[in-house]
Amino acid sequence: MRRTILTLASFAALIAATLPAAQAHAANDRYCLQGRIWGYPGNCQFASYQQCQASASGTSAYCGVNPRYAFSQQRDY
Repeated sequence: MRRTILTLASFAALIAATLPAAQAHAANDRYCLQGRIWGYPGNCQFASYQQCQASASGTSAYCGVNPRYAFSQQRDY
């Protein structure tokens, strides 16, 4: 009985530890630097449009919404 409880508690802690990390990563890739050099979907590491524009400044690149973010299914909370 004690082993079962310990196993379930460990499993719950593992899930709880990985869930916030996945959500934090999703917020950092909303915009992609796109263009001839970057291809499609491009360099998708920008949390804000302003960050992406700053990186694209002076180049032939442009910024767009990350297709993985734009076309993902919305969750009902």
